[in-house]
Amino acid sequence: MKDELRTSLRAILWGGAAAGAADIVSALANQKGRVLGVLQYIASGLIGSFAFDGGWVTAAVGLAVHFGLTTIMAALFVLAAQRWTVLLQKPWAAGLVYGAILYAAMTHVIVPHLSAAQGWKTAEDFWSNLRGAMGHGFFVGVPIACVARHFLSGYQAAGVNTALSGVSLGKNLGSSPAQG
Repeated sequence: MKDELRTSLRAILWGGAAAGAADIVSALANQKGRVLGVLQYIASGLIGSFAFDGGWVTAAVGLAVHFGLTTIMAALFVLAAQRWTVLLQKPWAAGLVYGAILYAAMTHVIVPHLSAAQGWKTAEDFWSNLRGAMGHGFFVGVPIACVARHFLSGYQAAGVNTALSGVSLGKNLGSSPAQG
């Protein structure tokens, strides 16, 4: 079980790192390299408009928030892939769809309703949403799915439940699969 948990954690951490790096590079290129402003904007989702007055300290907060979010996104994908192995069999398709779902959730639900950032404007036109969904699919979903496949495919091919699946957790906690 320890090796399976370690493998799942590697998939999560490396997937979050790969998606975080690809997405932040994409965001910086889209904003013509305005590193400080981009990272402070991300931080403003957590700490509000104070982020724009904090210089590189709040930019570092923004970078930590960004990578924290992509790691959570990777964890959710890894959990899903352990239950539905088709996600590991077609990582490009699964990643593109997953990234588009993440874009919709972040843009239309999470940021507008839970963010401390002021003045968030949700893109309403079709082309802006399509561009955002495709970008998130390619720069967030695909790296997460490909890293998950790399780390988890051996366990899935062998038919072994990975350590974070509900059945394995139930066994680890002493309950039967029907209970857990």
